[in-house]
Amino acid sequence: MHARHAFAILLLVSIFGALGVTGADATGTMRVQQNDGTVQVYHDVLIRVAQRTLRIGSKDRKGVLVIDRAACTYAGSLLRCLPSTIKFEQNGQTHTIQLITGTLYVNLTDDMQQLHHSSTQLSPHDVLLMMQTHRGTYISLHGHIDEMQP
Repeated sequence: MHARHAFAILLLVSIFGALGVTGADATGTMRVQQNDGTVQVYHDVLIRVAQRTLRIGSKDRKGVLVIDRAACTYAGSLLRCLPSTIKFEQNGQTHTIQLITGTLYVNLTDDMQQLHHSSTQLSPHDVLLMMQTHRGTYISLHGHIDEMQP
């Protein structure tokens, strides 16, 4: 792992840890649009940080999207990360997802924050994720951080 990636991951994990979030009701919503136009929407998605990764999955934990590498910096008061490694875990198997582009915003403040050049606002401790894969799939997520584990 490159030192820059390791630093970004440690920064993200330490910031999430400072929030003191623990198990709560999952409030995230993930939308997945396949290249053929079909759309799946997943409600009550669990958003957590565990083992230096951001993990996004259904309450039943049958499928988990894992972001384990991202370059992060601040855009105003929001943490902005560019994921470079995404994996999908399901039924005991792990699949790497190749990205064309992806951006993750995290509001680490106790105040509502406005995304620059956008009408979108993030509530305190919310995340917003947008990605496009090489296969033409678009993935978006909006929700509140539910859990933090070392």
